[in-house]
Amino acid sequence: MRTIICLTILFLSAGTAFATGGIWCSVDDPQVKFKVDAGVTTGMGGPTFNFRGDLEIKARPAGDQLRKTIFENANLTQYWLDNKELRLNIYHEQEVAQNYSSVELTILTKASDEGVYDGDYKLAIYDSMADKDSDGKPVDLTGKVSCGAE
Repeated sequence: MRTIICLTILFLSAGTAFATGGIWCSVDDPQVKFKVDAGVTTGMGGPTFNFRGDLEIKARPAGDQLRKTIFENANLTQYWLDNKELRLNIYHEQEVAQNYSSVELTILTKASDEGVYDGDYKLAIYDSMADKDSDGKPVDLTGKVSCGAE
């Protein structure tokens, strides 16, 4: 009986061995304001959970469909985190009146201190309504970003 109880306790406590932490990045510069964050597990390959974020493109007019974007789990298409780098690729596409528009936010940082990552962001904005040439080229905005991880 003791063996069964000990094995049960050992089995139930095994799930708590995986610790969790988080990642977050934020910018508030003349072009954009954004904040993104997610939980990260340290086991099982380090998947993220509860990814979310808000993006405001300050140069877009008020009421424009691309001025404000909310990011969710499905928008985090790629990420990389180790003691040297934090990289995120976030993509959001929307359709308004059969016109597609998208924003793609790429964050590339390097560790500057324990848990602190500094680097650059690139925001690619494709607005099919404004693409009069039909060249399909996005507008790119770039700047500095600061991120953290625990």
